[in-house]
Amino acid sequence: VHDLRSRMEVSRVLHEMPKPTLAVIPGAAAGAGLSLALACDLRIAVDSAKLTTAFSRIGLSGDFGGSYFMTYLVGAAMARELYFTGKVLSGSEAHEIGLVNRVVTADALPGAAKDYASELSALPTIALGYMKRNLNVAVRGVLSDVLDSEAIHMIRTFETDDHKAAAKAFVEKQKPEFRGR
Repeated sequence: VHDLRSRMEVSRVLHEMPKPTLAVIPGAAAGAGLSLALACDLRIAVDSAKLTTAFSRIGLSGDFGGSYFMTYLVGAAMARELYFTGKVLSGSEAHEIGLVNRVVTADALPGAAKDYASELSALPTIALGYMKRNLNVAVRGVLSDVLDSEAIHMIRTFETDDHKAAAKAFVEKQKPEFRGR
């Protein structure tokens, strides 16, 4: 148990990493592979991708936090259906139910994934890290915890060079350049 549990730590690291994580799904994502994609903040898939929990079809219960992330992303009823049946979803179907954020053709995937990553990397990394913490607290569902987290992180981001640069750029009607400070 300990060995499997220690390997599954990668899901927690992806989920709690202070920078946005992006899973690119060019084809099949099944079992633990799907769980790892779900641990990421955002997912982009090709329309023809095949996503499945697959565990029920091989007599296993699931790992790498997939049940946690699936339930959060699509709700308890849909998560149960997908886990119990092992239904295979196309990338387009996964997008329709909120399992992936963006769906593109196979030919467009490399450029679209690069553009998505570039879009994210151009944003203020400190603020995004705090946003991620706030959103992770929100998943636990206790409003007072979310308000506490947001207040602490808002004060911290007000003090960053990135915020100061953004405020200055706003006044000057320019695009801010973020440096992660």
